[in-house]
Amino acid sequence: MARRYDCSEATDRKTGLREAASAVRRGELVVLPTDTVYGIGADAFSPEAVSDLLEAKGRGRGMPSPVLVGTPNTLHGIVTDFSESAWELVDAFWPGALTLVARQQPSLTWDLGETGDTVAVRMPLHPVAIELLTEVGPMAVSSANLTGHPAPQTCDDAQDMLGDSVAVYLDGGPTPDTVPSSIVDVTGPVPVLLRAGALSAEELRKVVPELREGS
Repeated sequence: MARRYDCSEATDRKTGLREAASAVRRGELVVLPTDTVYGIGADAFSPEAVSDLLEAKGRGRGMPSPVLVGTPNTLHGIVTDFSESAWELVDAFWPGALTLVARQQPSLTWDLGETGDTVAVRMPLHPVAIELLTEVGPMAVSSANLTGHPAPQTCDDAQDMLGDSVAVYLDGGPTPDTVPSSIVDVTGPVPVLLRAGALSAEELRKVVPELREGS
């Protein structure tokens, strides 16, 4: 049966984060708040857990899960050929609502789905998420909704959809924003905006003027 913890209360938050970290290490699923919407997460390096995540959402391998990290330093171990422009975007907008699609390190043994040797990675601006990610390392995290349903802004909405497929729910209250992260592809010589979300092309171009917008 799923366990739920109120992260607005100090003791419950401490217990919840400990239980969530243990669940992730066991290969189970957790729901956590982010600065955009609630996410459902799993150990990024457990193919079985990532498969369970996709199954819980009703999503196929053709829609692979993004990865959340607790610090920009984690990028050194999971991406390669990361350009100066990409680092400038990280410096300007992380933690925050910017997802970067980068080339993954070829030595990685994870299986996030059909990624084409890339990884979509973000550092969220939410203390509960950052604390969990700092404890357990990179997590595969997707919006905590059934495919085709709205992404949840509350823990209640996430639990109503996902139920006992999730081991631990971390309730951080309503998320501050409904707008998803912006997605920028940094696999090539010029950054390409794939999805304008919380950050507009104009805001991004203040940092990387060469940014192009994808079709």
